[in-house]
Amino acid sequence: MTDLDTVRQMDAADPLAAFRQRFLLPEGQIYLDGNSLGALPRDTPARVADTVAREWGEGLVGSWNSADWIGAPQRIGAKIARVIGAAPQEVLVADSTSVNLFKLLVAAIGARPGRHVILTEPGNFPTDLYIAQGVAALLPRVDVRTVPRADIVAAIDPDTAVVLLTHVHYKSGALFDMAAITRAAHDHGALALWDLSHSVGAVELDLTAANADLAIGCGYKYLNGGPGAPAFLYVAARHQATLRSPLTGWMGHAAPFDFGDDYAAGAGVNRFLCGTPPILGMAALEVGVDLWLEADRAALFQKSRALCSLFIELVEQRCAGLGLTLASPAAADARGSHVSFAHADGYPVMQALIARGVIGDFRAPDVLRFGFTPLYIGYEDVWRAVEILRDVLDSGSWDTPAFRARAAVT
Repeated sequence: MTDLDTVRQMDAADPLAAFRQRFLLPEGQIYLDGNSLGALPRDTPARVADTVAREWGEGLVGSWNSADWIGAPQRIGAKIARVIGAAPQEVLVADSTSVNLFKLLVAAIGARPGRHVILTEPGNFPTDLYIAQGVAALLPRVDVRTVPRADIVAAIDPDTAVVLLTHVHYKSGALFDMAAITRAAHDHGALALWDLSHSVGAVELDLTAANADLAIGCGYKYLNGGPGAPAFLYVAARHQATLRSPLTGWMGHAAPFDFGDDYAAGAGVNRFLCGTPPILGMAALEVGVDLWLEADRAALFQKSRALCSLFIELVEQRCAGLGLTLASPAAADARGSHVSFAHADGYPVMQALIARGVIGDFRAPDVLRFGFTPLYIGYEDVWRAVEILRDVLDSGSWDTPAFRARAAVT
């Protein structure tokens, strides 16, 4: 049985322990919600302030050239390519995940004429389903088909244009076999589009080895880019010449500063740019990505698995009989970097935990979700969080009107 001395020894031996000081974390809190919003890197405020005061304030419009604002989507995209196992010219930072998903879904359907099905799973992240439904409403004869995850491969058929899945499930943390499903899609002539929002920076990714076609992901979770950080998209080089973005904005033009009346798609992945890049958000995101790239990724992913496994072990030992049911895969290689437990009164339980300084989140109808970001979470944090969880459940301190009252964001 793991005890407190053991977890302290694990922290002492942790090669990533020094990264915790690179983040501005409130004293007295155990922040287990980096899978929703990553913590603030210490270097971000100064970087954003410099972008505002010097680049914008002094450089003014000239900073599009002198500070390379215009190259930010490609420059930061090339850095994210190193995180996800892609080539530099295959990734762009642009827009939001929802907008990028719309662009790539429409492009994928257009590249598979005669096919009309977007195949996904029920319970996929809602924006993925909503965007797919919106695309189907716009395009003639396109349908969204949902089947249970165990049946995805068998459901791919000649009508399937694109398989749309979230690599790490936002609620359960369950991990799809990207290479196997992509291969199955290709065997039937379909494309595969992956949402990496809960994967990027959290689990090993090699889009090249998986022969992935298309992907999107956000910058504000494990990449620590800040609330609403710009998202990214990936288009495999082999598809870039034939896919067409439905949002033909001026930044995606082959020569945007020629100011011609007629659209001509830019070269390569650049055609998936649309509007002017949000430079302040880009500056914050680049700090988070650069920080992540400093870490030893083998140690990072090993620690991710170890933190999650320790949390499951301790909860099952110390909270037995208190109403919790594991809602994530037990096997470390089958999940991402967050762990979910179901509880009949999950919402007020999570509010009681937050009041005690353990910051997780709740996902309807009954899931308490805990994220473990290896750069700033330690093993003793896990121990302390479980002790507080046990006390909250054992004491019934969660059962108050204040904790049951729903906030706008859960």
